[in-house]
Amino acid sequence: MTQQDISKAKNPDLRGSLAAIQRAAEEARRIAIQTNTGIVIVQEGKLVHLSAEDLRKQAQTGTTA
Repeated sequence: MTQQDISKAKNPDLRGSLAAIQRAAEEARRIAIQTNTGIVIVQEGKLVHLSAEDLRKQAQTGTTA
């Protein structure tokens, strides 16, 4: 499913799932910064490790990987 497909799903839980995933990702980044740990994300089909310092820089500039 694409993002557009999910937003038009009949099931309300499915429609809300994208927003829930985005909130969870934001919270994971916040906790990683707080605990000085990194996270692993998938970017362009590859696993990428982001350190707490990388996350802090992204938070300051308002960008995400």
